[in-house]
Amino acid sequence: MLTYDVRVYTIETRSERPKPYRVHWLVGKRKYSKSYTLKAQADGRRSELMAAVRKGEQFDTETGLPVSEMRALNASVTWYEHSRAFVARKWDILPAKSRRNVADALATITPALVKGEAGKPGPPLLRRALYSWAYNKNRWNEEPPEYCAKALEWVEEHSVPMAALEDAEVLRKALDALAQKLDGKPAAARTVKRKRACLSDALGFAVEKKLLPGGINPLATIRSVIPRTAEQVDPDSVANPRQVRQLLAGVRDQGDRGEHLEAFFGCLYYAATRPAEAIHLKKNQCHLPKRGWGRITLRRGMVRAGRGWTDDGRAHEERGLKARAEADSRPVPIPPDYVQMLREHIKRYGTASDGRLFRTSRGGLLQESGYGEVWAKARVAVLTEEEAASMLARRPYDLRHAGVSFWLSSGVDPAECARRAGHSLAVLFRVYAKILAQNEERSNQRIEAAMREWDDADK
Repeated sequence: MLTYDVRVYTIETRSERPKPYRVHWLVGKRKYSKSYTLKAQADGRRSELMAAVRKGEQFDTETGLPVSEMRALNASVTWYEHSRAFVARKWDILPAKSRRNVADALATITPALVKGEAGKPGPPLLRRALYSWAYNKNRWNEEPPEYCAKALEWVEEHSVPMAALEDAEVLRKALDALAQKLDGKPAAARTVKRKRACLSDALGFAVEKKLLPGGINPLATIRSVIPRTAEQVDPDSVANPRQVRQLLAGVRDQGDRGEHLEAFFGCLYYAATRPAEAIHLKKNQCHLPKRGWGRITLRRGMVRAGRGWTDDGRAHEERGLKARAEADSRPVPIPPDYVQMLREHIKRYGTASDGRLFRTSRGGLLQESGYGEVWAKARVAVLTEEEAASMLARRPYDLRHAGVSFWLSSGVDPAECARRAGHSLAVLFRVYAKILAQNEERSNQRIEAAMREWDDADK
């Protein structure tokens, strides 16, 4: 914290000490002191502090230093050096996919925070060097290709000092960069928001390390429009139960590959799981009675991040349930139709060696590109030309939205819908606001009917 509340005291002499002359001063409520061998040294230091006070400089309560001295100390730390320190600080606590997202954001921001353009590598090369080498800690012990090494040398030499980021014009260059793609076209609103959050986090880390003399995150002082992201589910993308049955039949009709994936897509709809949760689902997580409702208990998910970003070099990383404690679980009731579908799936295909229900023909993890291709063919096969051209169930993930939407429209309590879907109630109301709005008329009719029943009872 910075303050103008500073008091510099007269020099104290302690003749019994090796350094007898002590300068001491008060910043806010904290006392600071520095001892010197010669009185002239102590006089010089006291004069420096008094000069800063007379100039109206603020002092930092953590270090006791005036802002000008903090700026001089930090002038040698560049954005590039700090951004790599930020990656090192966050690496071990981030899941692999988030590591990749941080590298993506920093590789977009860093080329904008440089001094001069002479000799600057082309945007694609610079991005590749930063994304694949500078911000991937897994590769810091490897030697990058010569062309990447030269690009990184240029960035290291031309990166702006951290203190420069307190200049609004410099910081706006970073904001302009993250708002565009490499081809100059506007980036998606969700991407801009994610990269801006990374920039804010990195600047917050700089404040923590005392690299910004102002003592506050400079991003908070910039007035800029943060793009709105479309979090709400579009009702046009939500398939009704009849359409879902047709789509699952379209999957099944694609031969053995499709028949194996029918139950996987069914899991996204009937249990409203995320694809990563369904990919990880194992037989011992399923309660499948011969009759009636069953239950699956979700515990983990398998997220594809890429071999270069995981600790074990595998393309997928096993993670806990989204937005939950690492060891948390989520039981989800499943209807009789889906219970039977799973029973038949297990009877016909068995499980992978680790108990997973859904796998590739070689027992590996399902890939989005593979099951996405099957889904795309099913849409074309069973939907009308107009429906296929629309947003209706365009992605497999839309099955999850269709499942939750059907629960809500069936009158299931929103809190229970949120629990089954793994959402907070606030997120449910925000994401499914349009779906809930469509149910408003039905709710009004139910209330009106209940009121009539009471009116009739009073007659």
